[in-house]
Amino acid sequence: MTPASQKKERQESIVITGTSRGIGLQLVEKYVNCGWRVFGCSRGPSEVKHKSYTHFELDVADEPAVVKMFGEVRKSGAPLYALLNNAGSASMNHVLTTPVATMEKLWRVNVLGTMICCREAAKQMVLRRRGRIVNFGSVAVVYALEGEAVYVATKAAVEAFTRVVARELGDYGVTVNAISPNPVKTDLIAGVPAAKMTALVNRQSIKRYGEFKDIMQALDYLLHPDTDFTTGQIIYLGGP
Repeated sequence: MTPASQKKERQESIVITGTSRGIGLQLVEKYVNCGWRVFGCSRGPSEVKHKSYTHFELDVADEPAVVKMFGEVRKSGAPLYALLNNAGSASMNHVLTTPVATMEKLWRVNVLGTMICCREAAKQMVLRRRGRIVNFGSVAVVYALEGEAVYVATKAAVEAFTRVVARELGDYGVTVNAISPNPVKTDLIAGVPAAKMTALVNRQSIKRYGEFKDIMQALDYLLHPDTDFTTGQIIYLGGP
């Protein structure tokens, strides 16, 4: 039995961040159509109109707004089973030309937002001794990509945070893992020169762009109720 079909029976919920476009939007569409009760958030509105989807317009680094969102999830009557920390921001800047404003933005979205959402989700999961948290990293960490020092640093922080939180929540039936995708053709990489993207793809073990199905296959495994012994792992799609 798949996690999606089990959600229909148990009426559990999933929170997905960064759902206005790209991978986050596709995740919402996938899970609502599979029977999950989905809560999503982004800084703008969502185009998804579905009875099983509730959208919140917020900044994931805005602690009061995030706390309020998770409070609404708790009040919904659909116990929280999973959190997908998909929200992210990227910027290509040489370290000598990276403004502080860019540093702060990347830190707030990629790191602080992930930490706050993990904390609030875990509060509900540990009470039930059941839950799955999946953060999103990047293969840019293992490649130490030049021109992306700050972005790589934030994603390295997410990976380190994932490993520690996995240890802290392991005794409560909550697993915490990270998926670190290779380049996927979304708005996040739209402004990156084609030659740079080709060079990056050619560094991978499997030399092609990632696809949504690749992410879903990893998520299906990590979210499955029987996957209760896999935690603190960073899955690099495409191979480092």
